Amino acid sequence: MEDRKLADYIDIAIKREIEAFDFYQGLFDRVEDQSARYALEQLAAEEKKHREFLEAYRAGKLGGQALRLTEVIDYKIAEHLERPDIKKSLESKDVYLVAAFREQNSCAFYAGLAAVHPEGSVKDMLLRMANEELRHKEKVEYLYANTAFPQTDGG
Repeated sequence: MEDRKLADYIDIAIKREIEAFDFYQGLFDRVEDQSARYALEQLAAEEKKHREFLEAYRAGKLGGQALRLTEVIDYKIAEHLERPDIKKSLESKDVYLVAAFREQNSCAFYAGLAAVHPEGSVKDMLLRMANEELRHKEKVEYLYANTAFPQTDGG
């Protein structure tokens, strides 16, 4: 029974990673700014790697230690701003902010799953996935901050 529940969670997680990949690809097709397009391409590639990791994990090819767990800085920019409307024309800064919201939700998804699991390899794997999503959030919030508030010659 427990293995079936885990397989269901992994299937849901794989579906979410596919949706994230498709989301970033869809934004990529709507954005003209080359730096934003590059960032979206990189995010889509990361989501693809996550899907591949989860598929390998589900197939029993990996242990829970396969993802790195390092300290991530959460700037919490998305938590203090309004989500941009993706139906409108997006500036580069808006693309990064939309991505930050998406990554925040993904992190919460994995952290929530981890919270209901007992200590062990499954919980460790889910926490690592949450950390990976938080790492993406860190990247896009950094890009947002540098795009929305560029450094000027005056300091």
